Amino acid sequence: MGSGFGMHSDPARRWAARLAITALAAGLLVLPAAAGVQSIGLVLVGLAGLVVTVAAAWWAVSRRGLVRGLSVLLAAAAQAAVIAVVAVAGLLWAVFAMLALWAVAAGAGWAALGAEGGHTAPSEYVTPRPRRPFFIMNPRSGGGKVGRFALEEKAKALGAEIVLLDPAAPQDVAALARRALADGADLLGVAGGDGTQALVAGVAAEHDVPFLVIPAGTRNHFALDLGLDRNDPATSLEALSDGVELRVDLGRIGERDFVNNVSFGAYATVVQSPAYRDDKIQTILRLLPDVLTRQVGPRLTLRCGDVVVDSPQAVMVSNNTYQVGDPAGLGRRERLDAGVLGVLSVKVDSAVQAAALLAGERSPGLTVLTAGEVVVDADAAEVQAGVDGEALTFPAPVHCVIRPRALRVRVPRHRPGVPRLRPRLDWRRLRELAFTRGPGHP
Repeated sequence: MGSGFGMHSDPARRWAARLAITALAAGLLVLPAAAGVQSIGLVLVGLAGLVVTVAAAWWAVSRRGLVRGLSVLLAAAAQAAVIAVVAVAGLLWAVFAMLALWAVAAGAGWAALGAEGGHTAPSEYVTPRPRRPFFIMNPRSGGGKVGRFALEEKAKALGAEIVLLDPAAPQDVAALARRALADGADLLGVAGGDGTQALVAGVAAEHDVPFLVIPAGTRNHFALDLGLDRNDPATSLEALSDGVELRVDLGRIGERDFVNNVSFGAYATVVQSPAYRDDKIQTILRLLPDVLTRQVGPRLTLRCGDVVVDSPQAVMVSNNTYQVGDPAGLGRRERLDAGVLGVLSVKVDSAVQAAALLAGERSPGLTVLTAGEVVVDADAAEVQAGVDGEALTFPAPVHCVIRPRALRVRVPRHRPGVPRLRPRLDWRRLRELAFTRGPGHP
């Protein structure tokens, strides 16, 4: 069949696939059955409303003043008009029934496909317990998690040396880590945000010593993808007494390592603004029009192997690939040891192209791929970048590479683990599961 999977499946998954296909078909038939030929016009009205809404959203973020206000009103009016047309036709119940059936189809499809392929857990290595662990802790990270979870006291009780960062006197955390290694430390750890984690992780990788992540920042994306408990940062300290090691990749931009991602273009320009930290929403609304219409910032060129993208508004290069369909905002990676950079580029120059983004990965304005090396060039001497959320500037062109399995990460033996990501709804594979009992026996 070319699906890449065996045809044998347990009855529960087979019936789940059948339910998914049946619910999908029923959803497709609800409106025609209720409205007949009229359903064609209602579908066209719905699609037109969706396209107008997306186009209006583009105008809202790329324009200011009266045009922005009118665009918001247009988006709301388009949605209201679609609802009104369906309501006048007396078919709101059919729309809700269709959506409910499609929700059932999606749920059953995910259940049927969830056991296939799946996440490959990284290999764990049993290594000696560290004798002289050294931690850098930022007491202000995450709204004061270091103090709230008594991380300093608990780490000291386990024999760790601690340096608390002083917000009033910025310190070079990489230099602190190197000095600790010179003094005999055999493990480096950080309780802080992902930017600080990346700096110290780079030193740990350079000296081939284990690194311990304490998720005491705000988002802790790296800790999430390592399978750590972000709700209780203190549990990470269990790795000192009962831990195992993982080998994971690091990304590198220029001479700096990153654990999550690097952003160029729109996001990078926004985070460079001093006002961004105090008022994110207003800063984004103020700067986006100039960024999206390329009135500020250099024009970028993305080169990735044979692929060249001229003048994208936004580029994200990640340490391993994010799930593009993640509704949380590209916040999840299934693996950290695949040895590839994830690349996501967006190029939109008009409302029509914005509407075309509805096609997902098939949209001509969206580039999604993987690579071992990425080059971002510009028509300026320097390029702004957001590196693990921190605003930095690099000389053009900027080279990003992946460092496969460069980092030894020590984690607790018992930890929540990486949640399984939803599989892509592959309807061809679902049809195979539903109607094939075994090889050659439909």
